[in-house]
Amino acid sequence: MPHLLILGMGYTAARLAGRLRGEGWRVTGVRRHADSDILAFDDEPAVRAAIAGATHILSSVPPEGGVDPVLIRYGQAIAAAPALWTGYLSSTGVYGDAAGAWVDEASPVGQGRRTARAAADADWGALRPDMRRFRLPGIYGPGRSALDRVREGKAHRIALPDQVFSRVHVDDIVAGAIASFDGPPGVYNLADDLPCAQNDVIEAACDLLGRPWPPLQTMGEAALSPMARGFYAENRRVANGRAKRLLGWAPLYPTYRQGLRACL
Repeated sequence: MPHLLILGMGYTAARLAGRLRGEGWRVTGVRRHADSDILAFDDEPAVRAAIAGATHILSSVPPEGGVDPVLIRYGQAIAAAPALWTGYLSSTGVYGDAAGAWVDEASPVGQGRRTARAAADADWGALRPDMRRFRLPGIYGPGRSALDRVREGKAHRIALPDQVFSRVHVDDIVAGAIASFDGPPGVYNLADDLPCAQNDVIEAACDLLGRPWPPLQTMGEAALSPMARGFYAENRRVANGRAKRLLGWAPLYPTYRQGLRACL
């Protein structure tokens, strides 16, 4: 039986776990605290045994305090593991600001605000020759989309007419990871086919819910959190052609329009 070990059982990883369990896989998760089917990150004997016994290993843990906690604690064990496949969920934030231009897997990294993420991305790539790194833009899906922000009254339309973002539905990440089980190692951007302004997504969500559009505001008027302001500090379009060519992957939700309807 194939056995996937997931370090960091967050939103996306849990979606992958559910899909594979439905297909007969054994899946072991690792989080900060143990649960019925989750190992505690600090339980080194159990985690190391799972690393040694898994056929597939995925980390979705972001850097903390400038370092990758999984690499610090378990990197050597993962490097030596007999797994057939290893993967890391990274971020397209490693590309930094591209002033709205397209970026692909050959674009420079490490120049943006996520220098720790770029360093972790590089370290995971150097860990094993069979490593798959998935660089992900804004992730949305059931329970975590513009529809939810509109319902909660937290949606904004910001007056930045040239600002463009890429995004990806969580199930398209799952499909990309699974496609890579039989594909070549390397770096893959998993993004949809339509980079666009965030305002377009908010307006579409409002239309689907029959709600009025939020007023158009400046950054200052919106009183965004520092994290949200950082989101608007970078402007890029993410190309997904490599995953299509080498993995035979294509997004089930090629634009936010299909994705939001599915979430609804």
